[in-house]
Amino acid sequence: MTEAGNREIGNNSEIIEVIAACLRNDPRGQRMLIQRFYGYVKSICLRYSSDNDDAEEILNDSFMKVFQHLKTYRDDQPFKAWLRSITVNTAIDHYRKRLRVPDKESFDDLQIVDIQEDIISKMSAEEILSMVRKLSPMYRMVFSMFVMDGYTHREIAEQLGISEGTSKSNLNDARKKLQSMILKLNPTLYAAYELKNSTRNEE
Repeated sequence: MTEAGNREIGNNSEIIEVIAACLRNDPRGQRMLIQRFYGYVKSICLRYSSDNDDAEEILNDSFMKVFQHLKTYRDDQPFKAWLRSITVNTAIDHYRKRLRVPDKESFDDLQIVDIQEDIISKMSAEEILSMVRKLSPMYRMVFSMFVMDGYTHREIAEQLGISEGTSKSNLNDARKKLQSMILKLNPTLYAAYELKNSTRNEE
């Protein structure tokens, strides 16, 4: 490797160079690839897992698959997009291994109010991530795939072995659950919600 090997990977040409080193089984190239994209891959793994141990397992397996399939990567496509696809597929594999039928939560008694964009914008990434990770496995998978990673309901259905209708239903329920969490996390908004309900009951 050239002097690029002595600093963090930056532009695309350096990424290609490091990939080439990985394909030669150069340990330095492998370390650089992990170092450069560790945070990016972990952020995806955290969204698809319920705890840190599960996230670390998905993370390790993702990088193993990256090195196993690196020869299939074409340098005319964005590397991060290819890497994200590998990581999401690894998370899906983990979900399948631990497949459980999620408890169907009832939202019939929950009056959902519109969550304003300014409320969400004031929430930290950690708060949002914490709520997503509290969703049931199926809700979390569908929400992350559709909202975070841009999969269509057809693609989600094919990947998870469910119908498109089930995917849409789970997404809707996941959003309701998240809205409920946001209400409880923001006392002012929650108080307005309670007042709105009590006013309705008096009518």
